[in-house]
Amino acid sequence: MRQDGDFKGRSPLGRGAGGTPPLDIFNEKPSQKKEATIDIGPLMDMVFILLIFFVVTSTFTRETGVEVSKPQAQTASQLEKENILIAITRDGTIHIDERQVDLAGLSDVLKGILAKNPEREAVLIADKDAVTGKLVSVIDACTLAGVKKVSIAALNQ
Repeated sequence: MRQDGDFKGRSPLGRGAGGTPPLDIFNEKPSQKKEATIDIGPLMDMVFILLIFFVVTSTFTRETGVEVSKPQAQTASQLEKENILIAITRDGTIHIDERQVDLAGLSDVLKGILAKNPEREAVLIADKDAVTGKLVSVIDACTLAGVKKVSIAALNQ
């Protein structure tokens, strides 16, 4: 049979043996001071949120994937729409969407692009030393593929 004070070292009021309060790891004694620290977790969260924001809102310029030296023209103007960019290098190679195509395959690629959006226009970025006959062949391939407007890129003087 148990007596009133016999709870194996603990009283029913939560006191330890001898009436001392039990150790509580969640309540610190005022005599123990914690060193001030900065939690960088929320800081890292904000950095990643800002990074995602700038990546999503930035504008990406579309390029042809090759370096072309454009000729200069006094009447050159900036086009506003999203266009199909076709590059012709000085060696006579044709590039579209960062991949090289031949003249026979250009028509198929253009038809695939125009199937998604038939109103897109083509911009030819031809090197100033490119062969004119190749440029005319590419313009002809664009017209046969169904491109409504073909422009030639130039630098504004």
